[in-house]
Amino acid sequence: MASPLKSMLATLLLLAIALPDCQAKSKPSLLGKQAIHHAIGRHANHIELPKRHKPKFRPGPWMKAHATFYEGGSGTYGGACNYKDVAGEGYGMNTAALSSVLFKNGQACGACYEIKCADSPQWCKIGQSSLFVTATDHCPPNPSLPNDNGGWCNVPREHFDVAKPVFSQLAEYKAGIIPIHYRRVPCKKQGGIKFTILGNPWFYQVIVWNVKGAGDIVSVQVKGDDKLKWTQMERDWGATWKTSAILLGESLTFRVRASDKRYSTSWHVTPKNWQFGQTYEGKNFN
Repeated sequence: MASPLKSMLATLLLLAIALPDCQAKSKPSLLGKQAIHHAIGRHANHIELPKRHKPKFRPGPWMKAHATFYEGGSGTYGGACNYKDVAGEGYGMNTAALSSVLFKNGQACGACYEIKCADSPQWCKIGQSSLFVTATDHCPPNPSLPNDNGGWCNVPREHFDVAKPVFSQLAEYKAGIIPIHYRRVPCKKQGGIKFTILGNPWFYQVIVWNVKGAGDIVSVQVKGDDKLKWTQMERDWGATWKTSAILLGESLTFRVRASDKRYSTSWHVTPKNWQFGQTYEGKNFN
């Protein structure tokens, strides 16, 4: 009969032999991890990674500024943003030219604002409601005039030069200039984002318009269905973006990013035989 001490020693010896084998089975080796990593890598382009949710654009805080009005028409109120016909493109006459501080070298093109006449009972329309406008133009500074007497759009003033046909919804024309309260609001549009392609076979311009949500675009990328990989476009001016990458002969996909950091990708919005001067419709922001 074996002694208790010998039995205990035998048990401990068996445990010592089995333990490394159990650990090896329960914990993958470095080589195993590398094999898994390479297997995932080979199929990564077939895996849809989860997208981080970003909330929809919401109205911003109320701010103080001033507003005037300027003459023009449907074909001119979109000047500095390169919108060709504000009425035909769905903006109507509810447009405004922004001072440089707000215009931001064209980044504000397409942004939407709610404006209220404020602190001027002599000129504000009694019971007037808010005026909703889209930024479609630039109100240039006038350094020859003081900021508080004619140089309304000089830096650092925040100023709205409203299209004359709608200024009367805020105040009497004879007021000239009025104090206002304003805030950013979501843009409401019908249909998808529009891409108007201009230029020539060696230089391409794309006007991006009819954008919902934040309305203003800070980045545009383009991709073809054949040779053209994802290519970052540069802002040419206003709502117009440019690239020298060859786009002809490709079905084009556009990815735009708004100022609220939300993306919208419009897959294959053009046929391979797209034409200069044509407008194509893509996916809008929800």
